[in-house]
Amino acid sequence: MPSDVRPAVIHRVTTLDLSFQERPWPFADQRRADIDAHFAKRQRDTPEIWNGRILLGRDADISGNCFRANYFATDFASLLAWIDWGFPDPEIFNGFGMGALRCADGAFVMGEMGRHTANAGQIYFPAGTPDLDDLRDGKVDMDDSVMRELGEETGLTPADYKADDYWDCVVVGATIAMMRILHADMTGEAMRARIEANLAAQDHPELSAVHLVRGISDLTAAMPRFITAFIEAQFAGAA
Repeated sequence: MPSDVRPAVIHRVTTLDLSFQERPWPFADQRRADIDAHFAKRQRDTPEIWNGRILLGRDADISGNCFRANYFATDFASLLAWIDWGFPDPEIFNGFGMGALRCADGAFVMGEMGRHTANAGQIYFPAGTPDLDDLRDGKVDMDDSVMRELGEETGLTPADYKADDYWDCVVVGATIAMMRILHADMTGEAMRARIEANLAAQDHPELSAVHLVRGISDLTAAMPRFITAFIEAQFAGAA
């Protein structure tokens, strides 16, 4: 069973208004040497991680049916240090989209991150920290980010699922996971087999295994709190 029981709040919205602004991050600038040393150690442990440019958020505002925030660019090393050191800048949040893939028999499909990834062993929906490729006309396109990550990790395309009209924004501390349920017209077992076949054909798949979640009893300690909170809400009241 999950060991993380931190409070989680879920806001259902229909619109994401995520602006991009170039701005400095004092935490990253002031602790540059420490961050670089920390990343070098993480890279020795996990050689395949790399220090690309990513997007983090601030000024989160959820009101009515809209989630608004401002994003800025920084490097992956600074993100890792900020997370590993306990989120020392409280004005910043890690906000990312997730495709909550749900099959015709009600099973949710999640992936287990491979040993060569920064989140090795964790189990969650296909996702990734948004980056510069997700910017469209000064906005972060979270729809595109979700589709891109889902395609890279599983081989699925938008023709394979139908997205709900809303997002469930799961807030856990400095993390905001923007979940969108993607309905697939096949059983969980068939979907798992399809994704496993795609992983077998990849030279360096991000996922090491595919897991089906049919209820709260399938939750494990390897799932982050934003995942367990979302699943608990989905199956609330189920026998």
